[in-house]
Amino acid sequence: MTECDVAIIGAGMAGASLAAAIAGRRRVVLIEAEDHPGRHATGRSAAFWSETYGGPMVQPLTSASHRWFAARGLLRPRGALYLAGADDQPAISAFLGDFAGSGVVLERHGRDFAAALLPRLDARWQHCIWEPSCADIDVAGAHQACLAEARRTGARLICGAPVEGAARLGGPAGGWRLETRAGPVTAGLVVNAAGAWADRVAALFGAPPIGITPYRRTVVQLRVAPPAPADLPLVLDMAGSFYFKPEAGGRLWLSPHDETRDRPHDVAPEELDVALAIDRFGAATGWPVEAVERRWAGLRSFAPDRAPVYGHDPLCPGLFWCAGQGGFGIQTAPAAADLAARLLLGDPAGPVDPAPYLPGRFARSA
Repeated sequence: MTECDVAIIGAGMAGASLAAAIAGRRRVVLIEAEDHPGRHATGRSAAFWSETYGGPMVQPLTSASHRWFAARGLLRPRGALYLAGADDQPAISAFLGDFAGSGVVLERHGRDFAAALLPRLDARWQHCIWEPSCADIDVAGAHQACLAEARRTGARLICGAPVEGAARLGGPAGGWRLETRAGPVTAGLVVNAAGAWADRVAALFGAPPIGITPYRRTVVQLRVAPPAPADLPLVLDMAGSFYFKPEAGGRLWLSPHDETRDRPHDVAPEELDVALAIDRFGAATGWPVEAVERRWAGLRSFAPDRAPVYGHDPLCPGLFWCAGQGGFGIQTAPAAADLAARLLLGDPAGPVDPAPYLPGRFARSA
């Protein structure tokens, strides 16, 4: 029997960063279903930090996370270039309006600015937006830093331990006994940081689902000729049909920006999505592709309103949500962990208002 104050289900970036934030003040156990943490969404990230990615509801968490990443040397300047056509003026205005007053620096430019950064540019791209703060993230380094800090302050990690059942201890407001494949765990409070599996995990505790839905996202690694310059920015279509960024050895990471509803599982890329990515890339840039060297897919899990979910479940005492991070869970993790830790420990509010992220905003039946 393993005993703790807080059992965190899921040792990806969300669970690991929260464990690092609270382990010095509570006895914490991280319970990971896989043989090693970070196998799914964390290990398949496109690895960039962008203040606009995820929209205005996510931006406060992203911006507040910058200091943590920068202090550990986990960011490398990249810049993001949003491409737009002659008919995309409404989209440009809406995008700029979403972040007006947020403090995010966004510069509107014409074709010449984009062509100077991306020489192979199709004639249809007449406008662009430049986001200079965008950076690459050392995702593995960030994840390992959180796991190391959690261990240093007393947290225990149990891998290969999917939770298969749960029961109350001491009445409706008591703690929990969790049955895992690695043995039972008792905890006063359970954190649901199970990513795509969050609603399934909630059901084990008798909590109604929030509607956390996973969507497949495809990425391919291309060898192109000529090779991609190391200082190429992250390039995105304003309409959301592709993005790409340079990688080591002159390669490119490319996504068709797909979002296909899926089920929680070890997802794999579909050939149609790979072909779609290459077709969109060729049409946008005319850049010759020599080979597809790698391909993979990940699940990005969203709540119904597309904002993440942090806080105590009002319908299930003793269950705390840390879920619905979409594709922005890495870049928001430091601030999200701070916000969640304050809610969990009953500390005063921090720099980010928790109200938009609380699970009580959803209509659910007990």
